[in-house]
Amino acid sequence: MIKRILHPYLVRDAGYYPIVILTGPRQSGKTTLAKAAFPDHEYVSLEDTETRAFAQEDPKGFLARHPGPVIFDEAQRVPELFSNLQTTVDRDAAPGRFVLTGSHDFLLMKEVSQSLAGRGGVLHLLPFSRAELDGRTQNEPGDPRALFLNRGPRPDPWETIRTGFYPRIHDRKIPPEVWLADYVQTYIERDLRSLVNIGDLDRFERFLGLAAGRLGQIVNASSLASDAGVSVDTARRWLSILKTSFILFTLSPHHRNFGKRLIKSPKLYFFDTGLACHLLRVRSRDQLETHPLRGALFENFVVAETAKAYYNHRRTPPLYFWRDRTGHEVDLLVEEGADLYPIEIKSGASVTSDMTEGLRWWGRQSGTPQDRALLIYGGDDAATRNGIAVRPWFSI
Repeated sequence: MIKRILHPYLVRDAGYYPIVILTGPRQSGKTTLAKAAFPDHEYVSLEDTETRAFAQEDPKGFLARHPGPVIFDEAQRVPELFSNLQTTVDRDAAPGRFVLTGSHDFLLMKEVSQSLAGRGGVLHLLPFSRAELDGRTQNEPGDPRALFLNRGPRPDPWETIRTGFYPRIHDRKIPPEVWLADYVQTYIERDLRSLVNIGDLDRFERFLGLAAGRLGQIVNASSLASDAGVSVDTARRWLSILKTSFILFTLSPHHRNFGKRLIKSPKLYFFDTGLACHLLRVRSRDQLETHPLRGALFENFVVAETAKAYYNHRRTPPLYFWRDRTGHEVDLLVEEGADLYPIEIKSGASVTSDMTEGLRWWGRQSGTPQDRALLIYGGDDAATRNGIAVRPWFSI
């Protein structure tokens, strides 16, 4: 089993709360982690139809039969449990009594937000990070320059991005083009039906592919709606579903202004670049290396790995981008307290002077010290250019 960075935080939180909630995309390893972290807990899968029917029809009787400590897997499938869990833990708030896992965000479920507020810790488990696949520790986020210090083995960037990070691909050595095709079908045909009633699944699958074609771009619901042949309200609702089920996430623009009109809409990214590549019909590393979206996919990789570093250490990622309407842009801004750390992301394998131009402009306008800036690029070597730290893509 590949060790997960989130493991000690999950165990720690079970010592604080009677309920611990572990969410994340389907097949990110939630069940495996929960069982490894709590080997003495009873395990109950609510995917089982008989078990789920019992929990739905008689939640009080179900909890009486499973008083804890217990792991309830795929708990979002039985929202009837949550109000009864509230009553149960109010009577006996022993830490670590219930561990709930689920493949979409419990916090967006009305039953959870009303019933379990203040009674549970919530952790998000995403697909593997590069650090986890390498079997190494990772610095706890803070100064982001400390995240980009790994000097381990250099993998192939395009094969890494194409393969992605879902555990089954790596644990079972399944070709990504095989496993991801099944994953998409399972997600669309099963998870979507439990989240919302979508009548035209083929149209939603097309919408999903169109979203992948816009990764790293400003979200434009009207454009997506037009291309997918749906209303703008439907496009917004579908984007919300994709975020709820941890397929994609958005990066908000930072509010700092230098007398320019700022872009106010978020940018779109996928949590897993392998899934994005699959949706873009990229089937080989050679195809990816010459693909029109190779730069966007490379940027997505760096942004997603940075986000994972925060989630894996039980922190909300303080990540933004900055862009004004005259074309000035910073790909990634990390906000730590009162400090901002600008990061530029370039897929090129060689460093050129123009790669740091945007960071130098930002430094002049914002008064940010040059040594807070980072350039992440597709090459191999660490260096310093114009006072800016340059780090290779695999250093996170």
